[in-house]
Amino acid sequence: MKKFVAGILLSVSAITLAACGGGEESSTGGDSKELLVGASNVPHAEILEKAKPLLEEQGIELVIETYQDYVLPNKDLESGDLDANYFQHVPYLTSQIADHGYDFVNAGGIHIEPIGVYSKKYKSLDELPDGGTILISNSVADHGRILSMLEAEGLLTLAEGIDKTKAEVKDIVENPKNLQFEAEYEAALLVQMYQNEEGDAVLINSNYAIDAGINPLEDSIAIEKSESPYVNIIAVQAGNENNEEIKALVKVLKSKEIQDFILEEWGGSVVPVK
Repeated sequence: MKKFVAGILLSVSAITLAACGGGEESSTGGDSKELLVGASNVPHAEILEKAKPLLEEQGIELVIETYQDYVLPNKDLESGDLDANYFQHVPYLTSQIADHGYDFVNAGGIHIEPIGVYSKKYKSLDELPDGGTILISNSVADHGRILSMLEAEGLLTLAEGIDKTKAEVKDIVENPKNLQFEAEYEAALLVQMYQNEEGDAVLINSNYAIDAGINPLEDSIAIEKSESPYVNIIAVQAGNENNEEIKALVKVLKSKEIQDFILEEWGGSVVPVK
């Protein structure tokens, strides 16, 4: 009976240690702390992979969960299945908080992915025909970004006094080419629509373009400027931004080693921020 009780106590102790993350020794000599981060495949997950050994040196085991859409990473962050996520820019986070009541905060901006205009039919924006069809994502948070870019390229004019990060098609006041915008497509499907030569031009987020082997700098007919406010961030539940592991993650992702990696790996189609 004593042996039986001792075995139970031993098992309970082992379970308790495992639940607290106390079972692994880090290279610093202490217990390893696990940090679970959700991310888009490219470039977010690849950047995180590069950060793994740097965090391991600090006793943090970075676990990366990859996603193919823009909805589940925030749901999983809210449920506590993730400690942080890394896939979205600031205006998208703001819209998600407004729509779903998420109690999330921006723990740090890491990089910008310039959005591009792609066409299999035309080699420049000037060549787009009158009444041409422009395919864009159904993410309203991206509409202001897209329309602002097209305004900067001289294709349209938006109403004065509006917050351009929140602009919609209805806010266009001048459209000399009478361009027609179709905005009912999932962002992840736009690459295939471009490859199928649908529409006259397609606006594609760089993470999806790069993931499909498309070079935003070489293959687009126009690309967003690097001073874009659409910075991709580490998002966490409010109150966790000062967690030591989160602060370490952000610091590593902003380090010269990671910033140099981003520039070398994507050659300007992904741009680190200071």
